[in-house]
Amino acid sequence: MRPFAYQRVDTPERAVRAAPAVFLAGGTTLVDLMRMGSMRPEALVDINDLARVHGQVRAGADGLHLGALVRMAEAADHPAVVRDYPVIAQSLSLAASAQIRNMASLGGNVLQRTRCPYFREPSWKACNKRDPGSGCEAIGGLNRQHAVLGASERCIATYPGDFGQALVALDATMDLEGPSGARVIRFEDLHRRPGDTPQVETTLKPGELITGFTVPAGPWTRRSLYLKVRDRQSYEFAAASAAVALDLEDGAVRAARIALGGVATKPWRAHEAEAVLAGRPLDLHAARAAAEAAFAGAVTHGGNDFKPELGRRTLVRALLQASRMEV
Repeated sequence: MRPFAYQRVDTPERAVRAAPAVFLAGGTTLVDLMRMGSMRPEALVDINDLARVHGQVRAGADGLHLGALVRMAEAADHPAVVRDYPVIAQSLSLAASAQIRNMASLGGNVLQRTRCPYFREPSWKACNKRDPGSGCEAIGGLNRQHAVLGASERCIATYPGDFGQALVALDATMDLEGPSGARVIRFEDLHRRPGDTPQVETTLKPGELITGFTVPAGPWTRRSLYLKVRDRQSYEFAAASAAVALDLEDGAVRAARIALGGVATKPWRAHEAEAVLAGRPLDLHAARAAAEAAFAGAVTHGGNDFKPELGRRTLVRALLQASRMEV
């Protein structure tokens, strides 16, 4: 690990003024990548003291607010989250290990790098995310875990998180603090597709800090779930996942919200699948039609040829399970 400067701040204003240093909360991904040499920040700003302001969970009639410094385990176990927003609780409980969930912050979790083994290991020289213009080793290499949605010829790395899919499905917004002041954006607009600049993963402006997330209340939040399919049941990224939230009336879909994980370069909102379900009884035929629409644009690269079919089956299963939930 290379030398770096370190400072600790106790207000968002001081954190923002310290930019362009990298913010440090739980450090569960950042420190790991620094040790391997995949990330080499010159300075870290420890923001853990901001938890006194941005480390609470608040639930009310208008929705749910999660401070960015809330730890993953705390949010997953919160009674209001478990009861009224099960897709959030499940996405957090199924992520990483218990030790990491106790350390990692919600803000840090959504900003974990979209990455693959070729990015993590600097001895592989062709990685446009680590060294723009060098190429993408994964396209012609081992790509079983790589993305089939949203990729480009420059990068096919998969966004590895789980919580992000739940936020996308529930139309969450994000509170940001930056050099130009505060602003609010849709969470769906945070992550960028790789395009020609895979090293630029988010729409955050330089120096901006995530301070919280807001999930609006709605009839679909209780009828929601997160289904994660992975190679092993413990501490593994998704091969395919689905976050679904449904508003049903007499078995027909009034509104469906669907996000996909493990198969895309960012938390992926499946708007085409939602449109297929609107107004229809949610049966096996409708669920399969929605799954076909969700993966109509999938592009594979050999090792990940299985992913579209796995993703379709995962989504069908999630939709049918959610339709049978008692709320």
